[in-house]
Amino acid sequence: MAKKAAPTPAAETPPPARLAKPSSLLDTRVIYCGDNLTQLKKFPDACVDLIYIDPPFNSNRNYEVFWGETKEKRAFEDRHESTQAYIDYMRPRCVELARVLKKTGSFYYQCDWHASHYVKVMLDQIFGENNFINEIVWKRSDAKSDVGQGAKHFGRVHDSIFYYAGGEAYTFHPQFTPLPQSTIDSWYKHVEEGTGRHYNKADVTGPGGAAKGCPVYEWKGITRAWRYSKENMQRLEKEDRLVYSKTGMVYQKRYLDESKGVALSSWWDDIDMLRGITAGGERLGYPTQKPLKLLERIIEVSSNENDIVLDAFCGCGTALVAAQKLKRQWIGIDISPTSCRVMAKRLKDKNACGLPENEDLWGIGRGFIVRDLPKSEDELRKYPPFEFENWAVVALGGIKNKTQIGDKGIDGRIFPVSALDNAPAAKSGELQLEEHFYAVQVKQKDKVGRPDIDAFETAMRRAKCDKGFFVSFDYSGDAMREIDRFFREEHKIIVPLTVREILDEEIARKLA
Repeated sequence: MAKKAAPTPAAETPPPARLAKPSSLLDTRVIYCGDNLTQLKKFPDACVDLIYIDPPFNSNRNYEVFWGETKEKRAFEDRHESTQAYIDYMRPRCVELARVLKKTGSFYYQCDWHASHYVKVMLDQIFGENNFINEIVWKRSDAKSDVGQGAKHFGRVHDSIFYYAGGEAYTFHPQFTPLPQSTIDSWYKHVEEGTGRHYNKADVTGPGGAAKGCPVYEWKGITRAWRYSKENMQRLEKEDRLVYSKTGMVYQKRYLDESKGVALSSWWDDIDMLRGITAGGERLGYPTQKPLKLLERIIEVSSNENDIVLDAFCGCGTALVAAQKLKRQWIGIDISPTSCRVMAKRLKDKNACGLPENEDLWGIGRGFIVRDLPKSEDELRKYPPFEFENWAVVALGGIKNKTQIGDKGIDGRIFPVSALDNAPAAKSGELQLEEHFYAVQVKQKDKVGRPDIDAFETAMRRAKCDKGFFVSFDYSGDAMREIDRFFREEHKIIVPLTVREILDEEIARKLA
């Protein structure tokens, strides 16, 4: 996978210094578009320092979202038929992730309540129970709309992040959070004359006494076991770091302004979810987008500069942006071409990273590339039919039919938010499924004709769909006239989309 460096292009201003390439076997600063299972199998063993994944939760949620400035409205879906189906999907991917993780590396898996307990059991089996470090709880919201009148459960306000190590010598940099005001008020209530510095009085007697090896000597008329040697006590005295009570008992001054804060625990309630329309410019409209601070914390704790960070479900690319900002190498993988375009645009944004998408600059460590993303109609014409169907359905934010035959004219489905209002009761072992959907039909043809539209109309009537999307390279005049007749006479909508419109991201007005 190694790539030869291209010659340095001419530039008016010197480019930023490149980081040393961390691996001769693995390309970094690369976004791969495709199934992560396929891509991970190409990676060598033990080649990644830190892995973070935030895979689609087994939560049966649907979203309509706007993608950044293009305002491209899409359905975002993360449903699996059952918890078992979700685990079956994730298991082989986690096996590959465990294989590529270094013994000095760390692995983080973020999920919510729907399948977290099953995920933990699966990860114990793959990474080993002894390599489990923490279950981190991220309090992502203060209140939930699912707790209203008549609700019979507590508000679900947190995600779980399961943290595993690759081996005993894993990287860990302790982090600290600011002291709460209540601690400052109660502990640091003493003020030093002259400087105005707040301090607390720490005990300097030896914990456990002489039996625990603490030195015993006389200090200012008091003989006992002390925390420090006599020489260190003399140094503290000289530095004016000792204070005495009225009874003559000695204490050490510990200043507030020298405190590191509180050691970070497994309860993270100091990083807010992205709120509002823009969240200070960070929010892109991606439904499961995580705060940049959350990923920066994980990367700072569990990696060093120039380490390789991998996100195999990178969505809108928050982990990649955090890694770039913190001078790490990174690799992203996502199956959605739309997600890959969104994260590439984000990395190029001057307000995020300002990293150029350029093959030549990437070759010398000063840019990034996106691989395996369909970029032309000619490429898509060469796709096998079912792969072409999958590309088109995913590009629309839909769900591909599992069966490749007998689909009765429907290749995929888009579930709008309104589908939640018409959901039937879930069967045993399954999560709630939506009933209402928009049909998707895909034809890998240069020009769709009237018979193709007639067949799709029949499929829509059978499925009781009022709206459908048709994807092809072009449409005949007869096909467009039949789409118009279908709307005027039967009040059902067929939205014709061309491959060119999808590639050029010009379909916002048609998907709305």
